[in-house]
Amino acid sequence: MELLFVDAMGKPLWMWLGFFALVLVLLVLDLGVLNRKNHDIGMRQSLLLSAFYISLGVAFGGFIWWELGSESGMQYLTGFVVEKSLAMDNIFVIAMIFGYFAIPKQYQHRVLVYGILGVVILRGIMIAAGAAIVEQYEWVLYLFAAFLIITGIRMLMAGDDEFDVSANPVFKFMRKRFRVTEELHGQKFMIRRTDPHTGKSKTWITPLLLALVMVELADVIFAVDSIPAIFAITTDPYIVFTSNIFAILGLRALYFALASLIHRFVYLKYALSLVLVFIGGKIFVADALGLAKIPPMWSLSITLGILAAGIFSSLWKTRNDEPHTEPTMDGKAAAAPSVAETTTKA
Repeated sequence: MELLFVDAMGKPLWMWLGFFALVLVLLVLDLGVLNRKNHDIGMRQSLLLSAFYISLGVAFGGFIWWELGSESGMQYLTGFVVEKSLAMDNIFVIAMIFGYFAIPKQYQHRVLVYGILGVVILRGIMIAAGAAIVEQYEWVLYLFAAFLIITGIRMLMAGDDEFDVSANPVFKFMRKRFRVTEELHGQKFMIRRTDPHTGKSKTWITPLLLALVMVELADVIFAVDSIPAIFAITTDPYIVFTSNIFAILGLRALYFALASLIHRFVYLKYALSLVLVFIGGKIFVADALGLAKIPPMWSLSITLGILAAGIFSSLWKTRNDEPHTEPTMDGKAAAAPSVAETTTKA
């Protein structure tokens, strides 16, 4: 039993083991049990699952508050809110990717299953590396802060620039270097085909695998903002990791709940830009005021206020808008992925 209380990155080992056990149970439940028959996820189920994951994430914040104190609890909740908001922006990019490749809704879940598993592993590696760097070189936090400010300003100036799949160098490389089928083959990422010239069987990849690669790449891009943002809030590895993972775990359910509403959140990107500028700027402001840090309650309140303003103003402005369309691989317009509709590809 003494082993459970051994220090592991500043926290007792039992806290890490308990968290990983909970994550494993949630992954098995969501990815293995609830959707073992690969059925379509409806709006009601998506909303219920999203509410469950958000409630669980907030409840875990209550555990942090009780176990580690109010300051740690506030830091966790701030990190959770920021990461969840950035995950929402990631959802919009995923919707564009699915629209571009014209992935039917009944196949989207397979991409998201592997995508989320990849995201959890990738974030774990990046957070571990970031924690090790910050522990050795605390001044790196100022670089993170400056990066967040610059990123936020660039997002404000870029406005509604979208993730262009066709112009992505990784996508171009894969289309050039690999044999890619023009059509989907059910839920298969790769198939075997006979070469008509040689008579030999060769491996081809399908658009579903291209979509998965683009989803993972999109998360790498978002993680570049996400990881510095959470370290600018707290350098506690346990809070950084748990808030990040809890924000990601419900991503699949949140996608199916929000995919048909992406056109409504016109001001969310601007709100996220301001949040990044605020999180980065508060480190320099605290130094200028001679403070160790901005009080966590202020950070959480300001972050929630900015995001709430962006979301509610977006919903009000677009209350009468119709869904927009996205280009597909053949250049034709296709409706953005919707919970109520299934996009098909000939």
